[in-house]
Amino acid sequence: MNLETKYLGLTLKNPLVPSASPLSNDTDMVKKLEDAGASAVVMYSLFEEQINMENEALDHFLNTPQESYAEALSYFPEPETYHNLHAEEYLEHIQTLKNSVDIPIIASLNGVSKGGWMSYAKKMEEAGADAIELNIYYIAVDPDRTASAVEHMYYDNVRTVKKSVNIPVSIKLSPYFTAFANMAKLLQGAGADGLVLFNRFYQPDIDLENLEVLPSLAPSSSFEKRLPLRWIAMLRPFLKCSLAATTGIHTAHDVIKMILAGADVAMMASVLLYKGPDVLRTMEKEIKLWMEEKEYTSLEEMKGAMSASSVAEPSTFERANYIKVLQGFKLDDFR
Repeated sequence: MNLETKYLGLTLKNPLVPSASPLSNDTDMVKKLEDAGASAVVMYSLFEEQINMENEALDHFLNTPQESYAEALSYFPEPETYHNLHAEEYLEHIQTLKNSVDIPIIASLNGVSKGGWMSYAKKMEEAGADAIELNIYYIAVDPDRTASAVEHMYYDNVRTVKKSVNIPVSIKLSPYFTAFANMAKLLQGAGADGLVLFNRFYQPDIDLENLEVLPSLAPSSSFEKRLPLRWIAMLRPFLKCSLAATTGIHTAHDVIKMILAGADVAMMASVLLYKGPDVLRTMEKEIKLWMEEKEYTSLEEMKGAMSASSVAEPSTFERANYIKVLQGFKLDDFR
């Protein structure tokens, strides 16, 4: 049974890829993920804010008398604000992982604005990263900023990063675009080697006792996979770039569905954080059993077999699904 797949031009032994998470900060854990069957690993994100803060601190030290050192400390956030304060340590960790495992290491660069932080894409490449996942985590709250302006920001960021490196670049996106299919096509035209669908927006909560806004992190569930599954199935027929499914992937069946929809790889974090690396072994075994039952000999045969261009009723991925669900609603189903 051949589970080999192509992603970002890389040949991977299977479609199981741990997504960006704290797991990648631990070299021994990355080794365990590789041993359990991970075909590549996406590192935790290096944030634009970390890079800018480090650059500001350096400029401060170069241009301020040594006696002002205490004041310079105000440049830095509280220790818990960032997982890893020093951007240079991120580059060193890429080298450490590359020397420790044989699977591809995908660096994650997270930012929004134009600026010097993008230069770290080249540094990541020089450190040994096999690819870069560009994560543009942006919430358009400015009422005077148009959808077109936001889309151009994404487009320009992809082009800037692509021009600076020779390794593949994917972009991790949210689904919140006015015309997502068109946006996906534009980003492919900008040079994106792959799209990662979708980023999860971690919604804040309100503490009623202390009247504070609180950050909130909830693990994903398998139900959430339906959004990336739907879009991958609709995008696969007209996109040539790689497609990675992420969010809501917890079981072998979740992975199989994503591949059938047209994904090249399935990325996961929550299930690994809760169940550990060995869940990858279980997934791989169950994928092979399903393929044997359905008489598939390779993952490539499966890929896109249930995309919008392959199913009998493509409209089921569009408005028809909405109508059927509402018209078929029965109150007894919820009792």
